[in-house]
Amino acid sequence: MASAASLTLLSPFLPNSSKSSLIKLRISNANQNDISMQENLNLININNNKGKSLRREILVKGLAMLPLVVLGGAPISDAKEVEVGSYLPPSPTNPSFVVFKASPKDTPALRAGNVQPYQFLIPPTWKQSRVANILSGNYCQPKCAEPWVEVKFEDENQGKVQVVASPLIRLTNKPNATIEEIGSPEKVIASLGAFVTGNSYDPDELLETSVERLGQQTYYKYVLETPFALTGSHNLAKATAKGSTVVLFVASANDKQWSTSQKTLKAMLDSFQL
Repeated sequence: MASAASLTLLSPFLPNSSKSSLIKLRISNANQNDISMQENLNLININNNKGKSLRREILVKGLAMLPLVVLGGAPISDAKEVEVGSYLPPSPTNPSFVVFKASPKDTPALRAGNVQPYQFLIPPTWKQSRVANILSGNYCQPKCAEPWVEVKFEDENQGKVQVVASPLIRLTNKPNATIEEIGSPEKVIASLGAFVTGNSYDPDELLETSVERLGQQTYYKYVLETPFALTGSHNLAKATAKGSTVVLFVASANDKQWSTSQKTLKAMLDSFQL
């Protein structure tokens, strides 16, 4: 009766201790009549260069899959990592700014028709930031139950701005309600304040409110001092409602940024409109 076979495996993914990586199959058999089979299966060579190539291929494929694993299988939205002045048109009314006009190609909600196109002024040195897919609303369009981030821009010396959209049903059961029909400026910011600060909202943080009318659209404007906010210790916000969505523009800065950029951030806030 033949004896049991033994198997030795040297993997190409482990460090080599010899001149080449080998996968050896050794079959021991007491029966000398089977020696020809033993010779045929004795040794399979995988040379070192082939092993390195295989390791490299697996590493590249693994890194390519990493963003999908980290972000739950979904890519992050596109954004240009260059100064906006290199591709946005200059403002016809203020040469210190360029004009960002959102279009359906910019966000999932605009493509779905859930948000009306909006625009605002922005300094030409700012850059657009990427919005993670889980925050962009891409996964829930055309019917989202929670607010989402439309676009984000920032400058490390001046601050950041973002546009946040919320389903109207979150604030009122009346279809196509105007911002006035939703309630007072204080009521609206109480519902959306956490999306201004990034964590929580305290009514004591609200320093100032105002109402602005541009064409047929009414806007609520806010000045907040938010020492514990994730977005920054200073926040400006502007909200309006149109169709099935409430749109919120937020400009944020820390203390150092605020001391030199508050006029710029206020100009950006004032320019925002649907």
